[in-house]
Amino acid sequence: MRWLPLLLAGVLLLASCGSDTERRAVDGLVDSWTAGPFYTLPDPIPPGAPGTLVRSERLGSAPAGAIAWRVLYHSRDVTGADLLTSGVVVAPAGPAPAGGRTVVSWGHPTTGTAQRCAPSVGDDPFDLVEGLSDLLRAGYVVAAADYPAMGAPGPASYLIGATAGDSVLDAARAARALPEAGASDRLLLWGHSQGGHAVLFAAQLAAAYAPELRLLGVATAAPATDLADLLRADIGDVSGVTIGAYAFAAYSAAYRVPLDTILTPAGAAATPAMARLCLIGQNAQLHDIATPLVGHYLGGDPGLVQPWARLLAANTPGTTRLDVPLLVAQGGADTLVRPQVTTAFVARQCALGTHVTSLPLPGVDHGFVALDALPTLLPWLAAVERGTPPASTCPAGA
Repeated sequence: MRWLPLLLAGVLLLASCGSDTERRAVDGLVDSWTAGPFYTLPDPIPPGAPGTLVRSERLGSAPAGAIAWRVLYHSRDVTGADLLTSGVVVAPAGPAPAGGRTVVSWGHPTTGTAQRCAPSVGDDPFDLVEGLSDLLRAGYVVAAADYPAMGAPGPASYLIGATAGDSVLDAARAARALPEAGASDRLLLWGHSQGGHAVLFAAQLAAAYAPELRLLGVATAAPATDLADLLRADIGDVSGVTIGAYAFAAYSAAYRVPLDTILTPAGAAATPAMARLCLIGQNAQLHDIATPLVGHYLGGDPGLVQPWARLLAANTPGTTRLDVPLLVAQGGADTLVRPQVTTAFVARQCALGTHVTSLPLPGVDHGFVALDALPTLLPWLAAVERGTPPASTCPAGA
């Protein structure tokens, strides 16, 4: 390791001579090289209330005009047990305005479930925060949870509503513990796909779990809602088998249910190996394992076979009315989160009395739906902050 100081000096010299993009790329490499010890949990783990910071570290790769930290903080899992989880916090540089900055807590889409798949671990820990530059320009602090078991070791969280939702709320609490961030108690939630699922649960849990935070609204892009219906719709292709493997491995670990109670012998044997691979960077390996399982993965309908049906129902968001405005963007060409499933979710929320803004995006697929929603998202967030959200798109009398 005697070469490391020389290498660091070289890349820092290059960064000082290049553009901001080059500077961020080099600083991101340095941040990733020095990140390993950050995710090692203290032994013993000190007690702490949810959201309590255990460790923070400034990140040199913050976007221009911003400051950022990698954070390790307390949260809770679906059983209420204490855990430590990681993420990043980004804030505009300079003094905060009077009253502080509103926090946007971001829920990222699926990247995998293994520790190394966490967004904060990569060379650019901000890359997956869709709309980050716009949010920073608007003056928000952005808190981005990795979710438990990613980055820092911990209990499974993939599509487990309370575990993921708690981590999103506690990321906002962790942001408030960083004085330079200037974060207030005002909170907005924004999430895509798996992250949409996480922020919907965060919204349901916020009043009881984090009453000191003033939740103003929740925005989602192609959220994972009716989990049984989504699994049925997606399981016939390689992406569905991959996502299924992440979900079944997480549920098996969290709820101690054997995989062979829902999967074929081949599916049960392959799932642990798939769960160790990241969606970004190891996609070809995932497909090599998943492709032969298409049509041969499930041993039964998870929406009917117990205890899977009960567990999926318990982790499906949208069973209660939200007391804050809700934005739901959905691409018409999405073949992962199917438009008809999101349409049914919106109808249920309307029937419950939630103030919903539905944003259909014809021709948009799953990967681009959050980006294509940004021109509507930013003014929607500002209106919600002012207490003047756009009129609900729910049918009259719903």
